[in-house]
Amino acid sequence: MKKLIVGIDEVGRGSIAGPVVAAAVILGKKDILPLKDSKLLSPTKRFLLSKEIKKNCLAFSIAEISSKDVDKLNIKRASLLAMKKAAEGLKNKNIEIIVDGLDKIETIYPCKAIIKADSIFKEVMAASIIAKVYRDKVMIDLNKKFPEYLFDKHKGYPTKEHLHALKKFGSIEEHRKSFRPVRQLNE
Repeated sequence: MKKLIVGIDEVGRGSIAGPVVAAAVILGKKDILPLKDSKLLSPTKRFLLSKEIKKNCLAFSIAEISSKDVDKLNIKRASLLAMKKAAEGLKNKNIEIIVDGLDKIETIYPCKAIIKADSIFKEVMAASIIAKVYRDKVMIDLNKKFPEYLFDKHKGYPTKEHLHALKKFGSIEEHRKSFRPVRQLNE
């Protein structure tokens, strides 16, 4: 029996606040267009595609690792753990995993790490979209609690506005204390 391809991608690796999120997707027979790397789509298009992917795929799973755990593990290990948890969230066992990036995840399933897989494999593109939409919602919800940080605009990435807010208001629990801009506040 032919193995099903699982695409896995993570988002939030370069952020200085919020979780790192990974998604794993097994696409079905129905074509979902236009699939692209999530970074190449508008927020509205990503949202609509995420809904369509979830409705038409065979399976998907989302996993997140908190900013506190990112600090404990380091971002690389946290990203790999999120991807592993997303893969483990799938119930289908006849799978082959394709991960976007340099590093394979530790798993009992066949796994390939491919640089730029999110621009080659539809499954990884779909995972990229689902993970990005999920994480963006987490950051928008966080903005409701902490509007002074403008998380709804920069999603936790170190933009000029975010760095200014960080200096003005200090860090909160959702900031990654091990990341330089946050760490420098406490030095």
